[in-house]
Amino acid sequence: MLSLVIPKGSLEHATLAVLEDADLRLIRASEREYRGSIDDPRIDSVAVLRPQEIPTYVQEGFFDIGITGEDWIAETSADVVKVVALEYSKQSDRPVRVVLAAPLEAGLRSGADVPPGARISTELPNLTKRYFDNLGIPVRIFLSYGATEAKVPEIVDAIVDLTETGTTLKRHGMEIVDVLLESRTQLIANHAAWADDDKRRAIEELTLLLKGAIDARGRVMVKLNVDEERLGQVSEALPAMRAPTVSRLAEPGYFAVEAVVEKAAINRLIPVLKMLGAEDIVELPVTKIVP
Repeated sequence: MLSLVIPKGSLEHATLAVLEDADLRLIRASEREYRGSIDDPRIDSVAVLRPQEIPTYVQEGFFDIGITGEDWIAETSADVVKVVALEYSKQSDRPVRVVLAAPLEAGLRSGADVPPGARISTELPNLTKRYFDNLGIPVRIFLSYGATEAKVPEIVDAIVDLTETGTTLKRHGMEIVDVLLESRTQLIANHAAWADDDKRRAIEELTLLLKGAIDARGRVMVKLNVDEERLGQVSEALPAMRAPTVSRLAEPGYFAVEAVVEKAAINRLIPVLKMLGAEDIVELPVTKIVP
């Protein structure tokens, strides 16, 4: 039914992990293969290509849906349907930023401080040109094919680059001057595919699975038993998504309680629950959360 294209390169590993968590594992002969399959009747074919190319290929109808960064949609000005923002990037669940960065000694406090004729290195020349055109500052833009920060100051005066943490920029003695764009990973669709009732239904079902897998990350299920006298205190201590599920046990005066909680808090939560009278506490992994 659907042809899917996913990103190769820095976003590849994180995307494959999300697909795996959603029970949509990509099958291919090797990591170098550009074609693969997913054992799901809604997906006919899968290609693995550079994220820079994906928005244009989806726009042109070579693929029904694709996964790429918001930055590349903006760079290519592709006319596609943004189905949903997927809360993951190559290292974390935070958005990456497209930033203007310069050496500390340059003393730039904003993009407006960049002098006319400045040399800018970037992998995003169209986005960069629009930014400086809006500021009314003529600059010389040099297309970068990687290691953009290494070109300062010998070759260029500043860069426009992607950063997730800013650590690499700091290591090269640079500071962020301005943020051009916050970029999240996007599931995009071709307009014709989105207008097709059957394909749209399939896209929406896949979206549900992908979002469910991402939303489950960093969460666990905690289950416990507690007597009626301590039930209120234990329930109040559980930071559930809505409210804990409480069921009466066959043993009179006892209840089973379960809730989905943040995994980062579970090691502090379990001793508190035990102190409040919870028994038989079990922590279980959560693979999908569908509201």
